[in-house]
Order: sequence, then structure tokens, then C-alpha cells
Amino acid sequence: MNYSIVFYIIGWILNIEAAFMILPCVTALIYQERSGWAFVITIAACLCIGIPLTVKKPSNRVFYLREGFVSTALSWIVLSCVGALPFLISGSISNPVDAVFETVSGFTTTGASILADVEALPYCMLFWRSFTHWIGGMGVLVFLLILLPMTGGSHMNLMKAESPGPSVSRLLPKVSSTARILYQIYIFMTLVEIALLLLGGMPLFDSITLSFGTAGTGGFGIKNDSIAGYTVYQQVVITIFMILFGVNFNVYFFILFKKFRQAFASEEVRAYLIIILVSTLIITFNARGLFHGFGEAFQQAAFQVGSIITTTGYATTDFNLWPQTSRTVLVLLMFIGACASSTGGGMKVSRFLILFKTVVKELRMLLHPRSIKKVRIDDKPVEHEVVRSTNVFVFTYILIFAASMLLLTFDNLDLTTTFTAVAATLNNIGPGLELVGPTGNFSIFSNGSKLVMIFDMLAGRLELFPLLLLFMKSTWKKF
Repeated sequence: MNYSIVFYIIGWILNIEAAFMILPCVTALIYQERSGWAFVITIAACLCIGIPLTVKKPSNRVFYLREGFVSTALSWIVLSCVGALPFLISGSISNPVDAVFETVSGFTTTGASILADVEALPYCMLFWRSFTHWIGGMGVLVFLLILLPMTGGSHMNLMKAESPGPSVSRLLPKVSSTARILYQIYIFMTLVEIALLLLGGMPLFDSITLSFGTAGTGGFGIKNDSIAGYTVYQQVVITIFMILFGVNFNVYFFILFKKFRQAFASEEVRAYLIIILVSTLIITFNARGLFHGFGEAFQQAAFQVGSIITTTGYATTDFNLWPQTSRTVLVLLMFIGACASSTGGGMKVSRFLILFKTVVKELRMLLHPRSIKKVRIDDKPVEHEVVRSTNVFVFTYILIFAASMLLLTFDNLDLTTTFTAVAATLNNIGPGLELVGPTGNFSIFSNGSKLVMIFDMLAGRLELFPLLLLFMKSTWKKF
């Protein structure tokens, strides 16, 4: 383990977080809020630790996959713990576990909250909650790829550790160039959504914060009723952008470089859009009796389907009151998630495609034992290593889910609440059903259960393995 480069990266994470906190400071100045001092104090603490760690560049800048996983996991833990300080210092959230839960939920773009009255928070704290979604959506370490020159295949190792999905590929010869263009696409799409919401009459503060939540597929609202109080136009804009941010960003990259054939050949994106359409139609017909006509039912169903499959977690209605079939569809969508290399969470559509095609391949081999068949995605063979890692991922996911469920049952809450709370945190969604539905929150759980869900949120965002490797003794051996 090259400890010097790991500490160097953590130092840069603290410096970048200090820079990000300038924006809520500006928000506090605009709204004349004393809570802004909490960010000033936190910025000073970040720089006091971060600058000494980055002043001297490590003599050994070799950075392999092990350092990538460890740096990623530790950076996200540090990012979240430091990000919780403004809530504690200002008194907005008094319980340290609750403050960390809220911040981890923000950075991991989960959107699960312990707050019963969101509107009681100062504007600067509301801005910070939503901004953590935007920071975590594309990944702060991907941002670092643009800045830090390293060796040993380091850029790709860092991107593999943080980027969601079964595989990550470089789109340009330099990974830092790929990261820069992906961030430019991310920023451009965010600005377009803000502009469209402003055109629809939404206040500037609401437009910015809700666009941050949409871009990062996070779901922290600034109103107690989430998105229900906004106009149909504004809800439709958010629906469209939730779905767009759940698309594999490689597609936008190919469109930008006019490689339209590659962009529209994605099986994963086609499957993703088909799942959204079919789910929306099922819920529309199943729950249409709760709305004033087919049009409203379709719009509400589309919003909620888009919100759940992209793991954004915004709500326009209490879907906890929907018929059983509609609620079941939403729970299934929680596990499927968005596309790989998007800002969405869940297990990813690409993994389900690989698993489905693997099952079909095995069935065919039972009928024709001597046949040689390969799993193919986008008409390209999927490497055995990718199929193997997908199977291992799913098994590990099931183990973590089962263990988390068992630990949460000690709070003696009903099974639906417990099950969907784990599903909502491990898949980075936000709301579940029953007591953790769109009108509830996660404050009902004990501190122990919240710590379990904090682990789940981090594990879900980091694709399980970077976090699990921290618990292996061999990870920390020095070379």
C-alpha cells in the first residue's frame, strides 16, 4: 500500500470540499443567515488538515487498483464526516449520527432524510444538502482526475473504483480528458434544467437546488411535500431530466462527438427506456382511479417511475397509498436502478442484462452441451471476467442486504418498513414504503440502525467492494 499517495488524495479532497463550501457561505450572506459561520469554521478546519497533506507531493506516485479502492472509500468517508460538521456546528441537526446520516445520504445521492421539517432549515443548509447531491452525482474523485498527474494506470484505477456499473472504459486516450468532458456534459445538462425551470416560473433558489438533486439523482427536496407543490410543467421538466441523468453518460459523449451509431446502439439504454415505459403504463392503468383522468395518472406514474428507477427519490404524491401492484412495481424498480456510468444508483440495468443473457446461455447449453456461446451486449462478447464479477457482485449484494435486514429488525418495526428502508439506502433511492414512505422519514430508527444504513448508502454508491476492502488485513500491507 502506497500510504503517501492515499493521504495526498485525501488532502486534496479536503481542499476541494473547502472550496465547495464557499457557495453555501455566499448563500448565507445573501439571506443574511448566521448559520453561514458554521461553513467558515469547517472551511478553516479542512484547509488546516488538507493543505499540509498536499503541500509536498509524494515521492512515490505509483497508484494501482488497491490504492484506488482504498482512496475512494476513505475519501467518501472523510468527505461525509466533514460535510456533517456545518449541521452540528449550526445546531441544525444536534445528533452526530443524524448529521452524518443526512450528509452521507446527500453525497451518495440517496436522499433518505432524518428531518421531519425540512423547511425549518436555513437557506444555506438547504443549499448544502442539495449541493452534496450534485457533488456526489458525478463523483468528486472523477473531478480529481482532471487535476492530479499520477502514474501506474492511476487515473483508470481511480475511475474504476468510483464509477458505477460492471465495467468502465476510457473514451479518449487520456482518462483525465474523458473525465473533463463528462463533467462538462454534467454541468451543461444541469444549467439547461435550471433554465427550463426558471422559464416555468420556479424561483431561482428552488430551480438551483432541485436541479442539483435531479442531476445527482439524489432527491433532497426543500419543501416538506417534496415536489408536490410545483406546477405540472415543472414536474414534467424534472421527470425528463431525472430520466436523462439516469442514461449512461457514454451515450452523451458519443452524441457530442457525432458518433450517433454508437450512441443509439446501446442495448442497456433501450432496455432502460422500455422498463420505464412498461412500468409507467402498468401503474397508470392500475392507479388511474386515484387521479382525475388518464393524463394525470400517466404524468404522476411517469414521474414516480422515473424518480425510483433513477434512484432520485423525489415524490409528487404519496405512492404509499397506491394499489399493491403499483407499489410492487416501484419496489422492483428500486433494485433495477439506472444505467451504468450514470449518476443513478441501484444494481444497474446492464447487470440485469448480463444476468438474463447468462441464464439464457446456460439453458441453451443444457440442450446443446457442445455448443460454444458467449454472452453478448451491443453485439460484442462480454468478457468472462465481467460475467464473473457481476455474479460475485449480486451474491455480495444479497449478503449485505440480508445482514442489514436482520440488524434493522432489532428496532421492531414492521417488515415492509424494514425491507424498503434497506432497499432505499443500499440502492441510494431515498423513500421506501410505510413508515419510510414519501411522507415519512428515517428518524424512527435507532442510532445503531442508522449506522447500518450509513454503511449501506456508502456501499451502494461505491459498488460494494471499495468499502469492503477496508476490512481486509491484506489491503493495508505496505510494499
